[in-house]
Parts: sequence; structure tokens; C-alpha cells
Amino acid sequence: MNPILQFLVNLFQGGLGNLAAYLAAHVLLCLLPAFYIAGAMTALIPKESVTRFLGRNTPKFIAYPAAALAGSVLAVCSCTIVPLFAGIYKKGAGIGPAITFLFFAPAANILALVYTGGVIGVDLAFARLFLSLAFGIGIGLIMALIFRKADIAHDKATDALFAGQGHMKRAALAFLLILVVLLLAGTFKIGLLTNSYAQVTLPIAGMDRFQEALYRLVPYDASKGQEGVTAQGAILIGLLLLIGLASWRGIDKIYEGFNAWTWLALGLVSLTLLTAALGMTPRPDGLEIQFTGRFFGVLLALAALAGLMARGLDEDERRDWLWESWRFIKQIFPLLVVGVFVVGMLRVLIRPEWIEALAGHNTLLGNLAGVLFGVFMYFPTLVEVPIANMFLSLGMHRGPLLAYLMADPELSLQSILMISAIIGRLKAWVYVFWVALFSTLAGLIYGAWVDGASLGLVALYLAAFLALLTAALWWVSRNQKKTAPAEVAAD
Repeated sequence: MNPILQFLVNLFQGGLGNLAAYLAAHVLLCLLPAFYIAGAMTALIPKESVTRFLGRNTPKFIAYPAAALAGSVLAVCSCTIVPLFAGIYKKGAGIGPAITFLFFAPAANILALVYTGGVIGVDLAFARLFLSLAFGIGIGLIMALIFRKADIAHDKATDALFAGQGHMKRAALAFLLILVVLLLAGTFKIGLLTNSYAQVTLPIAGMDRFQEALYRLVPYDASKGQEGVTAQGAILIGLLLLIGLASWRGIDKIYEGFNAWTWLALGLVSLTLLTAALGMTPRPDGLEIQFTGRFFGVLLALAALAGLMARGLDEDERRDWLWESWRFIKQIFPLLVVGVFVVGMLRVLIRPEWIEALAGHNTLLGNLAGVLFGVFMYFPTLVEVPIANMFLSLGMHRGPLLAYLMADPELSLQSILMISAIIGRLKAWVYVFWVALFSTLAGLIYGAWVDGASLGLVALYLAAFLALLTAALWWVSRNQKKTAPAEVAAD
């Protein structure tokens, strides 16, 4: 084959393989519930319930810690956080607290920190926690100041959309909480959920050969972050396509009424989540099915949701919930697909030996290289940790490694595309700039400590930077308050 043609084929296979592996391994139990949670937030939560803790007028000492705390308990990747970010932002959260939530949740949630500490080191986990918290709040404050006028306009727009809603119904609150439980049951990696409690073998011939063919088509190599596509993953991709077709026919025009396609779409979503929660092992004599704790947890959550949907929500609430969820899917999911495909192609071009050459020392260039690796070599939460360990073994300095771990969940290409669709390109690229800057700075600070700088000196560097940032924010805020009366008078 012509070398150029072979190169293009390899690029295409890299993009297609990355997309297939991502859809099979991460969309169902993470992203799909997240879309429905975002829809429930928008449809069922009164605006006042969000703005009480995350609104632009909420005291900063309440709003920003609340945003970080909300993000810390969600052990999900950035692609799953984006729909949740969209939900709270549309419902009236200020741009600052919403951005803090968006930054902190994938960068320093509890599970990611525990896994980082166990695989790479407790020192890196603590550095990731403290720097992500400080810089996540800092980025949120900066975004709130830069886009103050836009934030006021956004607040008024949400008033026009959602003002006058009463208190949140108990049934609606329970419905939302069970959706969150469904998300956590699908993502938490604890023995109670991952252990198998029963199994059965279905006499389906050729499943082992089917699995081998899939691994030839989409290679599996954990050391390189190549997740491959399992037989179960292929089944799930097929179900995902059916969900899209049924939703298009049954939810896209749901304001014309519920129809058979609507209920088929919901049934397929439930079937798909249950299938994803099972364990499946192809064997020469058939397909072995393991009934895991995750399966029973998802089954109980779905049963509770069905009961609440039938008895606790009225028809308008059900319709609004499904429509808002579908709207988020149409807005975000295509960009996710494009981003994951492009990242898969770019990863074909990146060579491991570049890592030591570019990021082997704690320099400005080395930390910037760590940030760039986070953009073009995105891996979902928990997958990123063994990949970071691989980078470490290839010669990456621990400073640039932290820069990579902070940038990877935030600045992946698909995340940038999705965030742009929610808050606009200008805000998205300003956010990207500050994340890249702070991630680089975090790597330099932590790397200096690794290279022998005293902890007191490192703390002094960080305190000086935060003091400078606080002073700058205070000065800008004071000037904005002075100019505000003149602007009001001019209007």
C-alpha cells in the first residue's frame, strides 16, 4: 500500500478505534445518566434552589466552596461533568461557581485522589487536591469578574425562563437524588459493586472468536491506554444507536405528546444500563454472564425511578425532563463524538520518546508540554492515572506530570468543544487559557518541591501568588463597582 495512504488509514483507524472504545466503555454508565440528571436539574429544580448556593449574588465564601464540595463527590470524567455543568448554569448558577464546579470535579474528586495516591504517591495526590482547590476557585473568580456583564444578563435570562417556580416537590427531589445514585452505582469501583454474586453461561457459539476479531480491529493495550472494544462493548454500541433512533422518533417532538417510541426509548435506556452493569466473558462454549453488585444497584435505582416517574411526577414534569435531557444530548453529544475521534487520530502521531525529551525536567517548557499532552492524549478519569504512571516510567518529571493530571480532565479537545456550545466560544477559550496557565504554574510549584525546595518556600510561592491574585481581583472588583452607577445612568 502507498505509504501516504497507509498513514491516512492508520489515522482513521486510530480515530475510529478511540471512538468505539470510548462509547463502549464510558458513555453508558457515566454519560447517559449525566444527561438525564442535567435534564432533571433544568426541568425540576426551582431556580431559587440553585442560586441560593451557587448564584452570582451568593456570598463568595459560600458559593465557591459549595461548588467545589459538590464536585468532589462525583467520581466521573470531564465529559460527564459537562452536562451537569450545563444543567446548573442554565438553571441560574453564576459563571464563577459553575466554572469552579467544572474544574474541580474531574480534577480532584475523591476517587481520583485516592487512586492517584495509591498508584503514584500520596504527595502527588495532596498536591493535586490543594492546588486544584485553590486554582479552581481562582479561575472561577476570574471568570466571574471578566464576564460580569454577561453574567448579569444570564441571570436575568434565567429569571425570564424560570422565575415564579415554587419550592421543589419532594417527589422531584427524590427523583433527582436517585438519578445521582444511579450515576454513582455505575461509576464507583468498590467491591460491593464490582463483585459477582451469580453467573450463567448462554450457549452462544463463536463469542470467543468475535472477541478476538474485535481486538484485532480495535487493539487492547492497557500500558498505552488502548482500551479496545469487548463483545459487551459492541452490544452496547448497538443499543446506543437504537436509543438514538427511538429518542429521535419519540422525544424530539414530545410536546406533541407521548407515543410508543417514547416508551421504547426509555425501555432501551433501562436495558442498556442493565447490560452495561453486567459482567460478560466470551468463552469457547458461550457467553458467561456475571450478575454483579452494580447490576443489582442499577436495577433497584431504575425500579425506584419508574415508580416515582409514574406516581410522583405529573405529565408536564415528565415531558419537560425528557425534553431537556434530549436537548442536552443533541447539543453536546455530537461534539463529544467529533472530539474523541480527532483525539484518537492525534494520539497516533504522538511518540512516547517525546515525553522524556520535552517533559523530563521541571521547566516552563516541560510543564507546558504536560498541559499539551493533556489536550491531545485525553484519557477518562481513573484511566489517566495508570497512563500518568506510564509517563513517569518513560522519564516525565513529577512537576509536568501534575500539570498533565490537572489539564487532562479540563482541556481535552472534546471538552473544549462541548463547553463552547454551552457558554460560547469566547468564554470557553478564556477558560482554556486560565486552566493552561494555572496547570503550568501548579506543575512548576510542585516540581520545585520535588527538586529540593523547602516546603516553606513552596508555600511562600503559593501564598504570594494567591495574595497577588486576590489583590488583583479586589482592585478589578472595586473599579467595576465605581463604574457601575455611571453605566446605569447612561442606560
